[in-house]
Amino acid sequence: MTHSYATRLTWQGSTGAGYRAYPRDHAVTAAPAEQELALSADPAFRGAPERLNPEQLVVAAASSCQLLSFLAAAARAGVDVRGYADDATSTLDLSLERPRLTAIRLAAVVEVAPGTDHATVERLAHEAHEQCYIANTLVVPVELEVKVVDAA
Repeated sequence: MTHSYATRLTWQGSTGAGYRAYPRDHAVTAAPAEQELALSADPAFRGAPERLNPEQLVVAAASSCQLLSFLAAAARAGVDVRGYADDATSTLDLSLERPRLTAIRLAAVVEVAPGTDHATVERLAHEAHEQCYIANTLVVPVELEVKVVDAA
């Protein structure tokens, strides 16, 4: 079974005045979604700080995929997850011969119904991590740290 994905990226401007002068702002759409993402380069590369950049999107994609894979695993196992937060991070290493993001670190806090076995939740999170499409696609390692807490 396969699923196909397509996006459309548009940019307008001119590079005629050199590296410092051309606009980095661009837009991406992915039909059938109607939402347009307004993107730019990282501010370190003369991008607009108020817009998302591609590096942030890679980190967000890894985080989102982990969430969705975990929620599916928890639901199938009958585990009542009440909340989920992830502070995902990575670093761009420009000193490498082929500059790239370093390991993406997912720091998930999972809120569960009182009485839920925390070890089971942690096991499900790691099993979901092994099934995450984005993590399995990326060359950069995606590391998962899970903290389980009881809902108030």
